[in-house]
Amino acid sequence: MIRSPERAGSRTLRAAHLTWLLTTLALAGCGSDLPEFDAALPVDRAALERQNSGLWIQVAEEGSGDTAEPGDTAVVHYTGWLPGGRSFDSSRERGQPFSFPLGQGRVIQGWDEGVAGMRQGERRILVIPPELGYGERGAGGVIPPGAWLVFDVELLEVR
Repeated sequence: MIRSPERAGSRTLRAAHLTWLLTTLALAGCGSDLPEFDAALPVDRAALERQNSGLWIQVAEEGSGDTAEPGDTAVVHYTGWLPGGRSFDSSRERGQPFSFPLGQGRVIQGWDEGVAGMRQGERRILVIPPELGYGERGAGGVIPPGAWLVFDVELLEVR
């Protein structure tokens, strides 16, 4: 069977258009769900790594101690902000570390997932989407419904 060059060229052109369309759609989804961040926040968009759940993690400082795993008690210092830069909570400002059982649902899901795997001494920036934070209910008039959260978390101790 002999094919006409015009028909073969048409298929090649369609394949090229389809490749372009799929590439464009894939790239459009990369990072597009992240909100804008106040410049004063410690978020480096290029260093953020998206997890399957939608959580974004940036390792700000490597740790070298024990690794926090579900079932352990994690002792942390943290500061939390809304993406616009307003701080809503900080154990550092209180001068009192916060401890919680990891993987037990005692904290928001973004924390259970974001602190798991940290090594003692490590500092992570967690960018938490609403569905892994306080969702559409918000929290106590401090965190609005549907809010993204930014946390600077330092793992002080693993028990």
